[in-house]
Amino acid sequence: MSARGKRKDDEDHASEGDAPPKKTFKKDSDETDEIVVCEISKNRRVMVRNWQGKIVVDIREFYVKDGKEMPGKKGISLSLDQWNVLRNHVEEIDKAVNENS
Repeated sequence: MSARGKRKDDEDHASEGDAPPKKTFKKDSDETDEIVVCEISKNRRVMVRNWQGKIVVDIREFYVKDGKEMPGKKGISLSLDQWNVLRNHVEEIDKAVNENS
């Protein structure tokens, strides 16, 4: 468990169904350098950001609190090594998805 403890997320769970991915390339200058690569659903994003001096690929759910979008605890941050392993196995993943569809 993280040092921050638990927090209750008031999230709208959007269907992952037919919504086309929305690509938005923007850089936030708040706390970290981050580039939103795409929105994969209403409240899920893929970002590349600098976290504690390391580049990570972050796939995360967001929620709205006090009118501001905040990152939720549901998500994963992949190091560049982990991202490369995943990227190198995309064809195998696609094959497994097709076999189970």
